Amino acid sequence: MGTSIFMSKLKNYVIFLNISFLILCSAFALLYFHSLSPPSHLILNKNSNKQILKSTADQGCEGLHALSDYKAKCLYLKSNNPCVEQGYIDYLYLFYCKFGNFPFLGDSLLLLWLLVLFYVLGNTASEYFCSSLESLSKLFKLSPTIAGVTLLSLGNGAPDVFSSLVSFMGGGTSEVGLNTVLGGASFVSCVVVGVISIAVRSKCVRVNKHGLFRDVFFFLLVLLCLVVILLQKELDVWGALSFFSIYIAYVVVVYVLHIRSNNKDSELSGGVDSTHNGSDLAIPILQNMEKGELNTPIDEEEEGERRWFCLDSNSESTPSCGAFLSILELPLYLPRRLTIPVISEENWSKGYAVGSVTLSPLLLSTLWSSQIEDGKTLKVVVYGVGVVFGVTFGIVSYLTTDKSSPPRRCILIWLTAGFLMSVTWSYIIAQELVGLLVSLAYIFGVNPSILGLTVLAWGNSLGDLVTNLTMALNGGAEGAQIAFSGCYAGPIFNILFGLGLSLVGYCWSKYPSPVPIPRDPSLFQTMGFLAAALIWALLILPRKDMRLEGLFGIGLLVIYSVSISWSVIQALGASQVDHNVF
Repeated sequence: MGTSIFMSKLKNYVIFLNISFLILCSAFALLYFHSLSPPSHLILNKNSNKQILKSTADQGCEGLHALSDYKAKCLYLKSNNPCVEQGYIDYLYLFYCKFGNFPFLGDSLLLLWLLVLFYVLGNTASEYFCSSLESLSKLFKLSPTIAGVTLLSLGNGAPDVFSSLVSFMGGGTSEVGLNTVLGGASFVSCVVVGVISIAVRSKCVRVNKHGLFRDVFFFLLVLLCLVVILLQKELDVWGALSFFSIYIAYVVVVYVLHIRSNNKDSELSGGVDSTHNGSDLAIPILQNMEKGELNTPIDEEEEGERRWFCLDSNSESTPSCGAFLSILELPLYLPRRLTIPVISEENWSKGYAVGSVTLSPLLLSTLWSSQIEDGKTLKVVVYGVGVVFGVTFGIVSYLTTDKSSPPRRCILIWLTAGFLMSVTWSYIIAQELVGLLVSLAYIFGVNPSILGLTVLAWGNSLGDLVTNLTMALNGGAEGAQIAFSGCYAGPIFNILFGLGLSLVGYCWSKYPSPVPIPRDPSLFQTMGFLAAALIWALLILPRKDMRLEGLFGIGLLVIYSVSISWSVIQALGASQVDHNVF
């Protein structure tokens, strides 16, 4: 019953975000067509602001804070290259040039758009990216352990991985990527573990001691290696590859220990299979709860929740109401469904399948052409190639698929296409998310890295909190152990694979020259508190006979609260100093 109520509330949240998306699109469209040329008062003020613009030109986009009013800032943005490279929308231009007279409205719309982006990124990872990875692991017949620490972990950490990649591949935002990954690791290892420990304190849940020591010591080793990297002034591609290779060592260690544990269990049980004894605590789980329920049109009547005029507390929804609610969920659902091939049994639709393989090449062509600055002929050729491939794929899929069941042949091609398009969508959304956060940092006058440490890390990790807590409460002792383990294995993966892959890509883009390492003292502070939380687990749990108790959870929450408070106070103090300088 509790899960049903939660999912009903979640559907209300999804509908709210879809309506918000429509409102935002309408507002942006009205603003765009309201004035296709600069307002006359901005042109009249150009000469009066000339000296200010000249004095701030050498300061980069940080000089934006030196300007007194929104008119000068708008002119500054029009006279210079975009301050934020990530994303397809210039949020600073929208805020200062379109919402200059109504800053509260601009703040509200941008924050609402931030919620939409967080939802779409997480939902794309869970509904499409994870589904593709899970199907690929089954197709390749990977063992549960290898699948858990490779493909399925990638699905779990997709938001952090893509946010980190976008931050490093963009200009001047590598600190955001570092703070996002470390902030997410701190949130999961402190807040999620702390909340789980407090929630199950009365159930006398014991966690596996060997698994805890293995994961925590490996976690500390990863943090030590990261400290060594940050102490260096530069990093080349070989150093990045060395850091990334630690992940391979982690996979090997987990697999070997898993095999040894299974052999011992088989000997003790007289040869009886015991693969689900809860000892393999390093296997992250798919962070999906009631998969397929969040973002598909409503087919069933629901009870017990009031939803506007369609539902009341004593009656069921009517068919017309169900259709209406289904339509409200389409704005954020339809664009991805029509461009990401899905061949799972429960979500199969021939119409969507044909449409996705037809439209996905067009989407890729559009993205490619947007990167071409000059050359209209080349853009036409790119669009033409996309149309040819799209029509060809659409005809072939229409002739070779059945309406009642997904295809049984060429499954690898379908799954690869779904994987690539889910990656494309995730990267697009992550670009917009990072670009919006950096823009908000300029608007509010704070360091973008603090928003990566807090807002971006929290948004990407809330799913871990909900799903792991639900599993711990409803999955018994085994569910609590798996959720507890995922809180350590997930961050290890995100740091080694997500951050490691970002560093490799960043260094490779500058090869053979080394790349500078961000000099952010707050990174060492974050890692110090994270190490303290890990040591706290090593000290307290063995003394409590490995039971998850309230004292352990409260200690973790205190460590995280002090860490975040200290970072925020330092960031606000530094921002105030910068404003005084300007």
